[in-house]
Amino acid sequence: MDNTALILARLQFGLTLTYHFWFVALTLGLSILVALMETFYVRLGEQNYKLLAKFWGKLFLVNYAVGIATGLVNEFQFGMNWSEYSRFVGSVFGPPLAFEALTAFFVESVAIGIWVYGWNKVSRRVHLSLIWLVALAANYSAFWILSANSFMQHPVGYVFNNGRLELNDLAAFITNPYLFYQYSHTVLSGLVLAGYFVMAVSAYYLLRKEHTDLFLRSFKIGLVCAMIATVSVVGTGHFYNQYLAHTQPMKMAASEALWETIEPAPFVFFALIDEENRKNTYQLALPSGLSALAYNSLNTPVAGMNDLQAEFVEKYGPGYYIPAVTLLFWSFRGMVAIGFWLVFLTALNAWYWRKQQLECSPALLKTTMWSLPLPYLASTLGWLMAEMGRQPWLVYGLQLTQQGVSKVVSPASIWTSLLAYAVVYAGVALAALYIARKIILEGPGNAQE
Repeated sequence: MDNTALILARLQFGLTLTYHFWFVALTLGLSILVALMETFYVRLGEQNYKLLAKFWGKLFLVNYAVGIATGLVNEFQFGMNWSEYSRFVGSVFGPPLAFEALTAFFVESVAIGIWVYGWNKVSRRVHLSLIWLVALAANYSAFWILSANSFMQHPVGYVFNNGRLELNDLAAFITNPYLFYQYSHTVLSGLVLAGYFVMAVSAYYLLRKEHTDLFLRSFKIGLVCAMIATVSVVGTGHFYNQYLAHTQPMKMAASEALWETIEPAPFVFFALIDEENRKNTYQLALPSGLSALAYNSLNTPVAGMNDLQAEFVEKYGPGYYIPAVTLLFWSFRGMVAIGFWLVFLTALNAWYWRKQQLECSPALLKTTMWSLPLPYLASTLGWLMAEMGRQPWLVYGLQLTQQGVSKVVSPASIWTSLLAYAVVYAGVALAALYIARKIILEGPGNAQE
Protein backbone atom coordinates (compact mmCIF):
# COMPACT_ATOMS: atom_id res chain seq x y z
CA MET A 1 0.00 0.00 0.00
CA ASP A 2 1.51 3.35 -1.11
CA ASN A 3 1.29 5.65 1.91
CA THR A 4 1.41 8.68 -0.40
CA ALA A 5 -1.74 7.54 -2.19
CA LEU A 6 -3.47 7.03 1.18
CA ILE A 7 -2.57 10.53 2.39
CA LEU A 8 -3.61 12.17 -0.88
CA ALA A 9 -6.89 10.23 -1.07
CA ARG A 10 -7.75 11.27 2.50
CA LEU A 11 -6.78 14.87 1.79
CA GLN A 12 -8.88 14.99 -1.36
CA PHE A 13 -11.97 13.51 0.23
CA GLY A 14 -11.60 15.69 3.32
CA LEU A 15 -11.29 18.89 1.29
CA THR A 16 -14.13 18.14 -1.10
CA LEU A 17 -16.47 16.93 1.66
CA THR A 18 -15.75 19.95 3.87
CA TYR A 19 -16.39 22.30 0.95
CA HIS A 20 -19.64 20.47 0.17
CA PHE A 21 -20.83 20.53 3.78
CA TRP A 22 -20.49 24.30 4.04
CA PHE A 23 -23.34 24.55 1.53
CA VAL A 24 -25.32 21.63 2.93
CA ALA A 25 -25.34 23.07 6.46
CA LEU A 26 -26.82 26.37 5.26
CA THR A 27 -29.34 24.54 3.08
CA LEU A 28 -30.68 22.59 6.07
CA GLY A 29 -31.42 25.69 8.12
CA LEU A 30 -32.14 28.36 5.51
CA SER A 31 -34.79 26.23 3.78
CA ILE A 32 -36.75 26.20 7.06
CA LEU A 33 -36.40 29.97 7.56
CA VAL A 34 -37.56 30.73 4.00
CA ALA A 35 -40.54 28.43 4.59
CA LEU A 36 -41.35 30.29 7.82
CA MET A 37 -41.18 33.66 6.06
CA GLU A 38 -43.61 32.49 3.39
CA THR A 39 -45.84 31.03 6.10
CA PHE A 40 -46.07 34.48 7.71
CA TYR A 41 -46.97 35.92 4.31
CA VAL A 42 -49.75 33.40 3.70
CA ARG A 43 -51.15 33.59 7.25
CA LEU A 44 -50.86 37.36 7.74
CA GLY A 45 -51.17 38.56 4.17
CA GLU A 46 -48.29 41.07 4.61
CA GLN A 47 -46.34 41.75 1.42
CA ASN A 48 -43.16 42.36 3.41
CA TYR A 49 -42.93 38.68 4.24
CA LYS A 50 -43.35 37.79 0.58
CA LEU A 51 -40.46 40.12 -0.23
CA LEU A 52 -38.36 38.42 2.43
CA ALA A 53 -39.23 34.92 1.25
CA LYS A 54 -38.28 35.79 -2.32
CA PHE A 55 -35.07 37.61 -1.34
CA TRP A 56 -33.79 34.88 0.98
CA GLY A 57 -35.09 32.27 -1.46
CA LYS A 58 -32.70 33.57 -4.12
CA LEU A 59 -29.74 33.24 -1.76
CA PHE A 60 -30.95 29.78 -0.79
CA LEU A 61 -31.06 28.72 -4.45
CA VAL A 62 -27.45 29.81 -5.08
CA ASN A 63 -26.31 27.85 -2.04
CA TYR A 64 -28.46 24.85 -2.96
CA ALA A 65 -27.12 24.65 -6.51
CA VAL A 66 -23.49 24.63 -5.41
CA GLY A 67 -24.24 22.06 -2.72
CA ILE A 68 -25.79 19.67 -5.25
CA ALA A 69 -22.92 20.04 -7.72
CA THR A 70 -20.21 19.46 -5.14
CA GLY A 71 -22.06 16.51 -3.57
CA LEU A 72 -21.91 14.51 -6.78
CA VAL A 73 -18.11 14.60 -6.76
CA ASN A 74 -17.92 12.89 -3.36
CA GLU A 75 -20.04 9.96 -4.52
CA PHE A 76 -17.75 9.38 -7.50
CA GLN A 77 -14.77 9.10 -5.17
CA PHE A 78 -16.21 5.97 -3.56
CA GLY A 79 -15.67 4.12 -6.83
CA MET A 80 -12.36 5.79 -7.66
CA ASN A 81 -10.05 6.48 -4.72
CA TRP A 82 -11.95 4.27 -2.26
CA SER A 83 -12.97 1.24 -4.32
CA GLU A 84 -11.77 -1.25 -1.68
CA TYR A 85 -14.03 0.44 0.85
CA SER A 86 -16.94 0.27 -1.61
CA ARG A 87 -16.26 -3.40 -2.24
CA PHE A 88 -16.21 -4.19 1.48
CA VAL A 89 -19.16 -2.10 2.68
CA GLY A 90 -21.07 -1.20 -0.50
CA SER A 91 -24.01 -3.49 0.30
CA VAL A 92 -24.54 -1.52 3.51
CA PHE A 93 -23.55 1.92 2.27
CA GLY A 94 -25.51 1.71 -0.99
CA PRO A 95 -29.13 1.43 0.28
CA PRO A 96 -29.18 4.70 2.30
CA LEU A 97 -27.65 6.58 -0.63
CA ALA A 98 -30.27 5.05 -2.92
CA PHE A 99 -33.09 5.95 -0.51
CA GLU A 100 -31.77 9.52 -0.35
CA ALA A 101 -31.58 9.90 -4.13
CA LEU A 102 -34.88 8.18 -4.99
CA THR A 103 -37.00 9.82 -2.30
CA ALA A 104 -35.58 12.96 -0.70
CA PHE A 105 -33.54 14.33 -3.59
CA PHE A 106 -36.20 13.55 -6.19
CA VAL A 107 -38.97 15.25 -4.18
CA GLU A 108 -36.73 18.16 -3.24
CA SER A 109 -35.57 18.92 -6.79
CA VAL A 110 -39.08 18.73 -8.29
CA ALA A 111 -40.64 20.85 -5.53
CA ILE A 112 -37.95 23.50 -5.72
CA GLY A 113 -38.40 23.87 -9.48
CA ILE A 114 -42.14 24.45 -9.14
CA TRP A 115 -41.58 26.81 -6.20
CA VAL A 116 -39.14 29.00 -8.15
CA TYR A 117 -41.41 29.44 -11.18
CA GLY A 118 -44.80 29.12 -9.53
CA TRP A 119 -45.19 32.31 -7.52
CA ASN A 120 -48.02 33.61 -9.71
CA LYS A 121 -49.12 30.28 -11.21
CA VAL A 122 -50.37 28.28 -8.23
CA SER A 123 -52.34 29.24 -5.13
CA ARG A 124 -50.60 30.66 -2.08
CA ARG A 125 -51.18 27.54 -0.02
CA VAL A 126 -49.92 25.21 -2.73
CA HIS A 127 -46.86 27.39 -3.20
CA LEU A 128 -46.26 27.41 0.56
CA SER A 129 -46.54 23.62 0.72
CA LEU A 130 -43.80 23.36 -1.92
CA ILE A 131 -41.19 25.26 0.09
CA TRP A 132 -42.06 23.26 3.20
CA LEU A 133 -41.64 20.13 1.09
CA VAL A 134 -38.19 21.37 0.07
CA ALA A 135 -37.23 22.06 3.69
CA LEU A 136 -38.48 18.68 4.93
CA ALA A 137 -36.87 16.81 2.04
CA ALA A 138 -33.53 18.54 2.61
CA ASN A 139 -33.48 17.51 6.26
CA TYR A 140 -34.80 14.04 5.41
CA SER A 141 -31.97 13.73 2.89
CA ALA A 142 -29.48 14.53 5.64
CA PHE A 143 -30.94 11.67 7.69
CA TRP A 144 -29.99 9.07 5.08
CA ILE A 145 -26.54 10.51 4.44
CA LEU A 146 -25.79 10.66 8.15
CA SER A 147 -27.15 7.14 8.66
CA ALA A 148 -24.40 5.92 6.33
CA ASN A 149 -21.77 7.91 8.19
CA SER A 150 -23.10 6.73 11.55
CA PHE A 151 -22.61 3.15 10.42
CA MET A 152 -18.94 3.93 9.80
CA GLN A 153 -18.72 5.32 13.32
CA HIS A 154 -20.78 2.62 15.04
CA PRO A 155 -21.60 -0.40 12.81
CA VAL A 156 -24.99 -2.06 13.45
CA GLY A 157 -27.46 -4.19 11.50
CA TYR A 158 -24.94 -6.07 9.35
CA VAL A 159 -23.59 -9.57 8.72
CA PHE A 160 -20.36 -10.83 7.17
CA ASN A 161 -20.78 -12.74 3.92
CA ASN A 162 -17.85 -13.82 1.71
CA GLY A 163 -15.55 -11.29 3.32
CA ARG A 164 -17.96 -8.40 2.80
CA LEU A 165 -20.50 -6.60 4.93
CA GLU A 166 -24.19 -6.91 4.08
CA LEU A 167 -27.16 -5.07 5.55
CA ASN A 168 -29.53 -7.50 7.25
CA ASP A 169 -31.45 -5.28 9.67
CA LEU A 170 -32.67 -1.95 8.27
CA ALA A 171 -34.52 -1.14 11.52
CA ALA A 172 -31.29 -1.42 13.52
CA PHE A 173 -29.47 0.61 10.87
CA ILE A 174 -31.85 3.60 11.01
CA THR A 175 -32.23 3.47 14.80
CA ASN A 176 -28.48 3.46 15.35
CA PRO A 177 -27.97 5.42 18.60
CA TYR A 178 -25.00 7.21 17.06
CA LEU A 179 -27.31 8.50 14.32
CA PHE A 180 -29.65 10.09 16.86
CA TYR A 181 -26.88 12.20 18.38
CA GLN A 182 -25.15 13.00 15.09
CA TYR A 183 -28.32 13.94 13.22
CA SER A 184 -29.72 16.21 15.94
CA HIS A 185 -26.38 17.95 16.39
CA THR A 186 -25.89 18.41 12.63
CA VAL A 187 -29.38 19.76 11.91
CA LEU A 188 -29.20 22.17 14.83
CA SER A 189 -25.78 23.34 13.61
CA GLY A 190 -27.41 24.10 10.26
CA LEU A 191 -30.03 26.20 12.02
CA VAL A 192 -27.31 28.10 13.90
CA LEU A 193 -25.58 28.87 10.61
CA ALA A 194 -28.84 29.89 8.91
CA GLY A 195 -29.79 32.12 11.83
CA TYR A 196 -26.46 33.94 11.74
CA PHE A 197 -26.49 34.12 7.95
CA VAL A 198 -29.85 35.90 8.02
CA MET A 199 -28.73 38.11 10.90
CA ALA A 200 -25.46 39.06 9.19
CA VAL A 201 -27.01 40.06 5.86
CA SER A 202 -29.85 41.86 7.64
CA ALA A 203 -27.28 43.71 9.77
CA TYR A 204 -25.66 44.96 6.56
CA TYR A 205 -28.90 46.68 5.56
CA LEU A 206 -29.59 47.97 9.05
CA LEU A 207 -26.13 49.56 9.13
CA ARG A 208 -26.83 51.23 5.78
CA LYS A 209 -30.30 52.23 7.00
CA GLU A 210 -31.89 50.77 3.87
CA HIS A 211 -35.13 48.74 3.92
CA THR A 212 -34.94 49.04 7.72
CA ASP A 213 -38.44 47.77 8.47
CA LEU A 214 -38.00 44.81 6.15
CA PHE A 215 -34.61 43.66 7.42
CA LEU A 216 -35.44 44.30 11.03
CA ARG A 217 -38.10 41.62 10.58
CA SER A 218 -35.66 39.17 8.99
CA PHE A 219 -33.01 39.95 11.63
CA LYS A 220 -35.51 39.02 14.33
CA ILE A 221 -36.43 35.78 12.51
CA GLY A 222 -32.75 34.86 12.30
CA LEU A 223 -32.22 35.87 15.93
CA VAL A 224 -35.03 33.70 17.26
CA CYS A 225 -33.69 30.79 15.21
CA ALA A 226 -30.15 31.39 16.50
CA MET A 227 -31.33 31.77 20.13
CA ILE A 228 -33.04 28.38 20.09
CA ALA A 229 -30.43 26.59 17.99
CA THR A 230 -27.24 27.80 19.71
CA VAL A 231 -28.40 26.68 23.14
CA SER A 232 -29.73 23.42 21.72
CA VAL A 233 -26.54 22.63 19.80
CA VAL A 234 -24.46 23.10 22.96
CA GLY A 235 -26.83 20.75 24.80
CA THR A 236 -26.82 18.06 22.11
CA GLY A 237 -23.04 18.35 21.86
CA HIS A 238 -22.75 17.60 25.58
CA PHE A 239 -24.89 14.47 25.34
CA TYR A 240 -23.13 13.48 22.11
CA ASN A 241 -19.79 13.50 23.95
CA GLN A 242 -21.21 11.49 26.83
CA TYR A 243 -22.32 8.88 24.30
CA LEU A 244 -18.83 8.85 22.76
CA ALA A 245 -17.34 8.13 26.17
CA HIS A 246 -19.04 4.73 25.95
CA THR A 247 -18.86 3.89 22.23
CA GLN A 248 -15.61 5.59 21.11
CA PRO A 249 -13.53 6.06 24.26
CA MET A 250 -10.35 6.56 22.22
CA LYS A 251 -11.89 9.56 20.44
CA MET A 252 -12.99 10.98 23.79
CA ALA A 253 -9.55 10.47 25.35
CA ALA A 254 -7.75 11.97 22.34
CA SER A 255 -9.97 15.06 22.29
CA GLU A 256 -9.08 15.58 25.96
CA ALA A 257 -5.36 14.70 25.61
CA LEU A 258 -5.88 12.09 28.32
CA TRP A 259 -2.98 9.61 28.10
CA GLU A 260 -3.43 7.71 31.35
CA THR A 261 -6.57 6.37 32.99
CA ILE A 262 -7.34 8.66 35.91
CA GLU A 263 -9.90 8.56 38.71
CA PRO A 264 -11.29 11.18 38.70
CA ALA A 265 -10.26 12.69 35.36
CA PRO A 266 -9.56 16.43 35.04
CA PHE A 267 -10.81 18.66 32.23
CA VAL A 268 -7.76 20.12 30.49
CA PHE A 269 -8.08 23.73 29.32
CA PHE A 270 -4.58 23.99 27.86
CA ALA A 271 -1.88 21.42 27.16
CA LEU A 272 1.51 21.06 25.54
CA ILE A 273 1.14 17.65 23.93
CA ASP A 274 4.05 15.30 23.20
CA GLU A 275 2.49 12.70 20.90
CA GLU A 276 5.78 10.93 20.27
CA ASN A 277 6.27 10.10 23.94
CA ARG A 278 2.54 9.86 24.68
CA LYS A 279 2.32 12.46 27.40
CA ASN A 280 1.58 16.11 28.11
CA THR A 281 4.61 18.14 29.09
CA TYR A 282 2.36 20.79 30.63
CA GLN A 283 -1.35 21.17 31.22
CA LEU A 284 -3.79 23.51 32.94
CA ALA A 285 -6.77 21.51 34.15
CA LEU A 286 -9.90 21.56 36.30
CA PRO A 287 -9.85 18.61 38.75
CA SER A 288 -12.67 16.09 38.22
CA GLY A 289 -14.00 18.19 35.32
CA LEU A 290 -13.88 15.49 32.65
CA SER A 291 -15.45 12.85 34.89
CA ALA A 292 -18.30 15.24 35.60
CA LEU A 293 -18.81 16.10 31.92
CA ALA A 294 -18.52 12.54 30.63
CA TYR A 295 -20.31 10.60 33.39
CA ASN A 296 -22.09 13.19 35.58
CA SER A 297 -19.88 12.05 38.44
CA LEU A 298 -16.90 13.58 40.25
CA ASN A 299 -15.32 10.18 40.93
CA THR A 300 -15.74 8.08 37.79
CA PRO A 301 -12.47 7.09 36.05
CA VAL A 302 -11.99 7.91 32.37
CA ALA A 303 -9.92 5.55 30.21
CA GLY A 304 -6.65 6.98 28.90
CA MET A 305 -5.17 6.46 25.45
CA ASN A 306 -2.24 4.32 26.59
CA ASP A 307 -4.52 1.75 28.25
CA LEU A 308 -6.93 1.87 25.30
CA GLN A 309 -4.03 1.34 22.88
CA ALA A 310 -3.06 -1.83 24.75
CA GLU A 311 -6.68 -3.04 24.69
CA PHE A 312 -6.98 -2.40 20.95
CA VAL A 313 -3.74 -4.28 20.20
CA GLU A 314 -5.04 -7.25 22.17
CA LYS A 315 -8.42 -7.12 20.41
CA TYR A 316 -7.47 -6.17 16.82
CA GLY A 317 -3.80 -7.07 16.52
CA PRO A 318 -0.62 -5.01 16.19
CA GLY A 319 -1.06 -1.39 15.12
CA TYR A 320 -1.17 2.20 16.31
CA TYR A 321 -4.75 3.05 17.23
CA ILE A 322 -4.28 6.54 18.69
CA PRO A 323 -5.56 9.34 16.39
CA ALA A 324 -4.04 12.80 15.87
CA VAL A 325 -4.26 14.00 19.47
CA THR A 326 -3.12 17.61 19.06
CA LEU A 327 -5.52 18.20 16.16
CA LEU A 328 -8.47 16.69 18.04
CA PHE A 329 -7.66 18.46 21.31
CA TRP A 330 -7.61 21.94 19.78
CA SER A 331 -10.42 21.26 17.30
CA PHE A 332 -12.73 20.38 20.16
CA ARG A 333 -11.76 23.44 22.17
CA GLY A 334 -12.10 25.70 19.16
CA MET A 335 -15.57 24.34 18.45
CA VAL A 336 -16.68 24.76 22.07
CA ALA A 337 -15.24 28.30 22.30
CA ILE A 338 -17.09 29.33 19.15
CA GLY A 339 -20.28 27.77 20.48
CA PHE A 340 -20.19 29.77 23.70
CA TRP A 341 -19.28 32.97 21.84
CA LEU A 342 -22.32 32.51 19.60
CA VAL A 343 -24.54 31.90 22.63
CA PHE A 344 -23.23 35.11 24.20
CA LEU A 345 -23.61 37.15 21.01
CA THR A 346 -27.13 35.85 20.49
CA ALA A 347 -28.08 36.79 24.06
CA LEU A 348 -26.61 40.27 23.56
CA ASN A 349 -28.60 40.76 20.36
CA ALA A 350 -31.73 39.55 22.14
CA TRP A 351 -31.17 42.14 24.88
CA TYR A 352 -30.87 44.95 22.36
CA TRP A 353 -33.94 43.62 20.53
CA ARG A 354 -35.90 43.71 23.78
CA LYS A 355 -34.75 47.33 24.31
CA GLN A 356 -35.72 48.11 20.69
CA GLN A 357 -32.19 49.38 19.99
CA LEU A 358 -30.93 46.89 17.39
CA GLU A 359 -30.89 49.26 14.44
CA CYS A 360 -29.06 51.97 16.38
CA SER A 361 -26.25 49.72 17.71
CA PRO A 362 -23.63 49.75 14.92
CA ALA A 363 -20.89 48.04 16.96
CA LEU A 364 -23.17 45.08 17.73
CA LEU A 365 -24.40 44.83 14.13
CA LYS A 366 -20.82 44.87 12.82
CA THR A 367 -19.79 42.22 15.35
CA THR A 368 -22.70 40.05 14.20
CA MET A 369 -21.69 40.49 10.57
CA TRP A 370 -18.04 39.60 11.18
CA SER A 371 -19.02 36.58 13.28
CA LEU A 372 -20.68 34.87 10.30
CA PRO A 373 -17.58 32.75 9.44
CA LEU A 374 -17.58 31.27 12.97
CA PRO A 375 -20.52 28.84 12.52
CA TYR A 376 -18.81 27.58 9.34
CA LEU A 377 -15.56 27.10 11.25
CA ALA A 378 -17.31 25.38 14.17
CA SER A 379 -18.99 22.89 11.79
CA THR A 380 -15.65 22.19 10.13
CA LEU A 381 -13.95 21.58 13.48
CA GLY A 382 -16.82 19.31 14.52
CA TRP A 383 -16.42 17.17 11.42
CA LEU A 384 -12.65 17.10 11.90
CA MET A 385 -13.22 15.68 15.36
CA ALA A 386 -15.81 13.16 14.15
CA GLU A 387 -13.77 11.83 11.22
CA MET A 388 -10.19 12.22 12.44
CA GLY A 389 -11.17 10.91 15.85
CA ARG A 390 -12.28 7.64 14.24
CA GLN A 391 -8.83 7.00 12.78
CA PRO A 392 -7.20 4.64 12.00
CA TRP A 393 -10.61 3.09 11.28
CA LEU A 394 -12.63 3.66 8.14
CA VAL A 395 -15.42 1.45 9.50
CA TYR A 396 -14.92 1.41 13.24
CA GLY A 397 -13.51 -1.91 14.41
CA LEU A 398 -14.03 -3.56 10.99
CA GLN A 399 -11.88 -1.89 8.33
CA LEU A 400 -8.77 0.24 8.65
CA THR A 401 -8.54 3.38 6.52
CA GLN A 402 -5.48 2.05 4.70
CA GLN A 403 -7.48 -1.02 3.68
CA GLY A 404 -10.16 1.04 1.93
CA VAL A 405 -8.02 2.87 -0.62
CA SER A 406 -8.10 1.76 -4.26
CA LYS A 407 -5.18 -0.48 -5.18
CA VAL A 408 -4.89 0.69 -8.79
CA VAL A 409 -5.02 4.48 -8.39
CA SER A 410 -1.55 6.02 -8.38
CA PRO A 411 -0.42 9.05 -6.34
CA ALA A 412 0.08 10.94 -9.62
CA SER A 413 -3.56 10.38 -10.57
CA ILE A 414 -4.79 11.60 -7.19
CA TRP A 415 -2.50 14.64 -7.36
CA THR A 416 -3.95 15.50 -10.77
CA SER A 417 -7.57 15.18 -9.66
CA LEU A 418 -6.83 17.01 -6.38
CA LEU A 419 -5.36 20.00 -8.21
CA ALA A 420 -8.22 19.95 -10.71
CA TYR A 421 -10.79 19.95 -7.91
CA ALA A 422 -8.97 22.81 -6.17
CA VAL A 423 -9.08 24.96 -9.29
CA VAL A 424 -12.70 24.13 -10.17
CA TYR A 425 -13.94 24.52 -6.60
CA ALA A 426 -12.18 27.86 -6.24
CA GLY A 427 -13.92 29.02 -9.42
CA VAL A 428 -17.29 27.75 -8.21
CA ALA A 429 -16.81 29.48 -4.84
CA LEU A 430 -15.94 32.79 -6.50
CA ALA A 431 -18.93 32.49 -8.83
CA ALA A 432 -21.28 31.70 -5.93
CA LEU A 433 -19.94 34.61 -3.88
CA TYR A 434 -20.25 36.96 -6.85
CA ILE A 435 -23.89 35.97 -7.49
CA ALA A 436 -24.80 36.09 -3.79
CA ARG A 437 -23.15 39.52 -3.45
CA LYS A 438 -25.07 40.75 -6.50
CA ILE A 439 -28.36 39.54 -5.02
CA ILE A 440 -27.61 41.22 -1.68
CA LEU A 441 -26.61 44.53 -3.30
CA GLU A 442 -29.68 44.56 -5.55
CA GLY A 443 -31.91 44.21 -2.50
CA PRO A 444 -35.36 42.71 -2.13
CA GLY A 445 -37.04 44.40 -5.14
CA ASN A 446 -40.84 44.31 -4.93
CA ALA A 447 -43.42 41.67 -4.28
CA GLN A 448 -44.77 41.70 -7.83
CA GLU A 449 -41.51 40.50 -9.46
